[in-house]
Amino acid sequence: MSVEEFDVVVAGGGPSGSTLATFVAMQGHRVLLLEKELFPRYQIGESLLPSTIHGVCQMLGITDELAAAGFPIKRGGTFRWGARPEPWTFSFSVSPRITGPSSFAYQVERAKFDQILLNNAKRKGVEVREECSVTDVLEEGERVTGVRYTDRDGNEHEVNATFVIDASGNKSRLYSKVGGSRNYSEFFRSLALFGYFEGGKRLPEPYSGNILSVAFDNGWFWYIPLSDTLTSVGAVVRREDADKVQGDREKALTSLIAEAPLIAEYLKDAKRVTTGKYGEIRVRKDYSYNQTEFWRPGMILVGDAACFVDPVFSSGVHLATYSGLLAARSINSVLAGDLDEKTALTEFEARYRREYSVYYEFLVAFYEMNVNEESYFWQAKKVTKSKHTDLESFVDLVGGVSSGENALVNQLVERSAEFATAVDTMAGGDDASMVPLFKSQVVRQVMQEGGQEQMRVVLGEDAEPEMPLFPGGLVVSPDGMKWLPHHPV
Repeated sequence: MSVEEFDVVVAGGGPSGSTLATFVAMQGHRVLLLEKELFPRYQIGESLLPSTIHGVCQMLGITDELAAAGFPIKRGGTFRWGARPEPWTFSFSVSPRITGPSSFAYQVERAKFDQILLNNAKRKGVEVREECSVTDVLEEGERVTGVRYTDRDGNEHEVNATFVIDASGNKSRLYSKVGGSRNYSEFFRSLALFGYFEGGKRLPEPYSGNILSVAFDNGWFWYIPLSDTLTSVGAVVRREDADKVQGDREKALTSLIAEAPLIAEYLKDAKRVTTGKYGEIRVRKDYSYNQTEFWRPGMILVGDAACFVDPVFSSGVHLATYSGLLAARSINSVLAGDLDEKTALTEFEARYRREYSVYYEFLVAFYEMNVNEESYFWQAKKVTKSKHTDLESFVDLVGGVSSGENALVNQLVERSAEFATAVDTMAGGDDASMVPLFKSQVVRQVMQEGGQEQMRVVLGEDAEPEMPLFPGGLVVSPDGMKWLPHHPV
């Protein structure tokens, strides 16, 4: 058979694959993306974060298209969680890094959102072939040199490439080719049972587009408004309670809803969708894992192929698109001859693992609903082996510096006092649902440290010089598309 030649071949057309492919093609490289399904296709993971919309998507050039799509606006999150019996709400706008016009995200139907990303990849020069399933990688010694795939007619093809990217998700058949093993979290060995409803209740304005997360005795529910009438509803239960999702899924979901009075109230007048792409009640399991190796010579794992964490803070698409950006920077740097492969990909893996770890460690603490803040601080110091104070260790771990674009922290120090005063005012205000959250020093600092990537995009050349995230590490180029060696002044 004839063998095609590309600079990069990507397996998977979801957010991580489309993002990476686009950023590499934007640098003039030849990119082939192979997607096993025909878009638009169904996918779970509908709640997005501001850093994805105003950071990565802005760099991709699709923010206007997203705005025109009519997705519900998500201004924060609402939780019935912890010891407090009433729901409490946070707003993205309290963070100085995402205040103003960028203080929102979207709730999206993933079929539509992912199609926008894939179409954008095509416009930016990516060769996209749908209904093409990658079956294996090609190897020469220690290096991966290409892929073998089957097209929609069953014909087999081979493609050679400098880099092979596995962006094929949690059900990837390729990830093991990178080496190492996939380690599953014992803490988050959960199952999710989920479906879709028409006519569900909405939160009061201006938070009608918020995700509603509700804890109950055996786990928690998500309640995500996808339109004025359509709602994604899912129950996440612990592995030891797996019997609750066995057998008849309709009865199981109905029974779980009855265990969460707030969710039952919101669905009181709703009807479950029983036809079309939203008509099936689905199950997903093993919500947190990470691969011990993220890359080998010639091959990189991004998105869910590399790792995934419990979805309570809607981090899935953020991790997917951010990992795509990180890997694209490494590929662009190597293909341009600026850096060697090991240096560039070591930076990618270190930053991606840190981002994953921040969410993982924060979520472990978040699930401990009856302990005090000091316990969270001490645990963060323990797991990070930090030499800083307990509180500083916690904030370093769970703060928005997880993106690694942390040079902007220095620019905003002068605004921290103003921000703290504003939060104090909110905490003393009339909205009782806000009080417990904003009286927490932890939450204040976490919000102050957030939004690094999107702020770097907004400020561009006006941003302060980038600093390495790790000792001896690399920094981001001014256009955000490559890595550069750090040269201290």
